[in-house]
Amino acid sequence: MRERILDTALEVFNEHGYDKASLREIAERLGVTKAALYYHFERKEDILLQLHLRLHALGRQALDRLKDLDDPRDGLAAWPGLIDHLIDEITNNRDLFLLHQRNHNAFEQLQDTEHHRADHDDLEERMERLLTDPTIPLAQRVRMACSIGAVMGTLMRGSEIFGDVPATEVAELLRDAVHDLMGTAAARP
Repeated sequence: MRERILDTALEVFNEHGYDKASLREIAERLGVTKAALYYHFERKEDILLQLHLRLHALGRQALDRLKDLDDPRDGLAAWPGLIDHLIDEITNNRDLFLLHQRNHNAFEQLQDTEHHRADHDDLEERMERLLTDPTIPLAQRVRMACSIGAVMGTLMRGSEIFGDVPATEVAELLRDAVHDLMGTAAARP
């Protein structure tokens, strides 16, 4: 039931904006009472936090793929696959990223919560360890950092920048551009 609530809330938040959406509307769309909703989430902010943590989970999954490597330098060889996976995840979870983009103020308020801060700091630390690893050549670490910026910047703002172009088409063009940046051949999903 929690996942159904989160999926429905994501739809409602994207349709009306977080501030204008209500728990009543989410409950009605689910066909349950507000009391049933409160059983799983006490406040609308709790739902938003859980949706935001879904974003963190996507980042964590990507970093976990690198963590399991025997040698940190293997991360360099694994990076193109990780970027391809990230592009796919962002494209497949477009509504989640749109929620974040369209409700920036609401997400800023979440940053003060202890649970969010700890989860976010962990992700930042892991990424920083990778990008500061002296065993990976500086030029490659810069390319890795640029590739993340290219992916996030392009796909987070894609609907505004590229209009009616399908997200999958933008994703493929982005994949080619990032692989050009990395000096690797793009893998086709």
